[in-house]
Amino acid sequence: MPDRPFLNDPSPDGERPAGEVPDALFDLAVNRADAALRGLRPADPARALSQWHARTRFARRVPLAAVSGALRQKPQEGGEWHWVGGPGGGWAEGKAPFP
Repeated sequence: MPDRPFLNDPSPDGERPAGEVPDALFDLAVNRADAALRGLRPADPARALSQWHARTRFARRVPLAAVSGALRQKPQEGGEWHWVGGPGGGWAEGKAPFP
C-alpha cells in the first residue's frame, strides 16, 4: 500500500494562488525546504523535496520547480545562508530573519 499522507495527489506545479506569490512566502518556502533537506540528508534529495513540498501546506502555494531552482543556486561555501527577495531574489549570508 502506498504512503498517502495527504488526500489529494500533490501537484508539482503547486496550488495556483489567487495572485502572485508574496516574496515573504517564497523566501519562507525556500528556506524551510533547505532546512528540511539539511536535516534529512536524503539519498534522493529530489524525491525528498517533492514529498516535503506535498506535505507542507504553505509551500504548495509556491511551484516546486521554483523552490528547486532556488535551492540549486545555493552557494557551496560553508556557513549560514538564507534566501531573500522572492522569486527574483538570491542567497544572502547569515540566518533568515524568521524561521
